[in-house]
Amino acid sequence: MTEPMELGDLDLAALVSGRICHDVINPVAAISNGLEMLDEEPDSDMREAAMDLIRKSAFQASAKLQFARLAFGAAGSAGSGIDLRDAEKVAVAFVQYTGKHEVLWRGPLATLPKNKAKLLLNLVALGAVALPRGGTVTVDIEGTEPDTNFTILAKGKAARLNDQVLALLSGGEGVEVDAHTVQPYYARRVAAACGMNVTVEAQDEEVTLKATSPRQFGEAAG
Repeated sequence: MTEPMELGDLDLAALVSGRICHDVINPVAAISNGLEMLDEEPDSDMREAAMDLIRKSAFQASAKLQFARLAFGAAGSAGSGIDLRDAEKVAVAFVQYTGKHEVLWRGPLATLPKNKAKLLLNLVALGAVALPRGGTVTVDIEGTEPDTNFTILAKGKAARLNDQVLALLSGGEGVEVDAHTVQPYYARRVAAACGMNVTVEAQDEEVTLKATSPRQFGEAAG
């Protein structure tokens, strides 16, 4: 199979940065709007509405930044792993802030190598992407290192990942990558870096994303 063209590191960094900025700019702008309302609005009910907007937007911005810190950044760079309790905390806040999605997290109290934790978080985010009308993202983490594997089940009405996302996850050729679509491409690059295989299965109102450890993948292939 012909290998797909890879983005250079500088291009990838630029697109990931653009994605993070895109995610954060709306809640930050809403905070700014809320502060302007507080400055200009004498009505107490309107001022309370402005404070509610600021509180919700601040939580949303924080959730997105905390998620990006673990999913894309070099968080905790002094160590070699990421605590799954931290990963769960940021994933739940990131996915559930809209009120449309619920996260069910089932896994051990353990520390994962950074790239595996990044892959897990990016697949959880893609599970939420697969549920445009809302639903439940169930995260199952099984095995112990170096044979840990993940299953993310996205279940809800109209559950699906579009062809572009699927192609970027699988390494298909001729698919454009931009700041909006960089996440599945980045997930595939991270999976390759930690030697895991990512697969996607879809059926009525369900999308399942799996990341399989090298040894298990080898046994299945054999």
